[in-house]
Amino acid sequence: MTARRLRLLSCNIQAGSSTQRYRDYVSRSWSHVLPHGKRDNITAIAELCSGFDIVGLQESDAGSLRSGFTNQTRHIAELAGFPFWSHQSNRRVGGITHSANGLLSRERPTEILDYALPGRVAGRGVLLARFGEAHDQLTLAVAHLSLGAQSRTAQLGFLADLLADARHVVLMGDFNCGPDAPEMQKLYRHTRLQPPSAIAATFPSWKPVRALDHILCSDGLVTDQPRALTAGRSDHLAIALELSLPATQ
Repeated sequence: MTARRLRLLSCNIQAGSSTQRYRDYVSRSWSHVLPHGKRDNITAIAELCSGFDIVGLQESDAGSLRSGFTNQTRHIAELAGFPFWSHQSNRRVGGITHSANGLLSRERPTEILDYALPGRVAGRGVLLARFGEAHDQLTLAVAHLSLGAQSRTAQLGFLADLLADARHVVLMGDFNCGPDAPEMQKLYRHTRLQPPSAIAATFPSWKPVRALDHILCSDGLVTDQPRALTAGRSDHLAIALELSLPATQ
């Protein structure tokens, strides 16, 4: 059989908030606790997601005041026509915010697991999905790492242990660091994941200078170069990648 292509997207959606300049963090701070003005932004993000086979979401709200008590992962899946979706609840602040990782897929996963990540402050996690069986199985993980290097080091060590035995593996998400950061080296040494073939800056979205969002793939998976794409009015650009799964016998 011929190799199979998959279109992948990773996107920090900032819970549907709009940030187009640094002063918006202050002038639009209300959007981090109130739902107003998010509907059009979520619709635009869903339109972007509709062109892909598997999508990983970070900072998706699982249903709280700031999202109008809407599970944004499910809502985007419905708008974009994804038959399968899952989310991992990470951090809840009363009924005001409820952050989550999300997964959208056009293929049914054979297994979905989620794990809390270590760190100085609780509330980070990894959502793991497996597709297919045995030799040809694809393991795909969605994560949102901490801002601090010490916590990221612990989190990447956890991920290295979790993914060490996976043959065909993808790790996507907001890493809050570049692919060549010192803490990333354990991931490359202890798994089959490789640094990206090219660097795509994703932050801040209005003038991207830092590569914080990545889709890492194992050796043996043939990929094109990553592309940064506008994701509504989030402060992060999305990262997109196409890969070829090896042909099955």
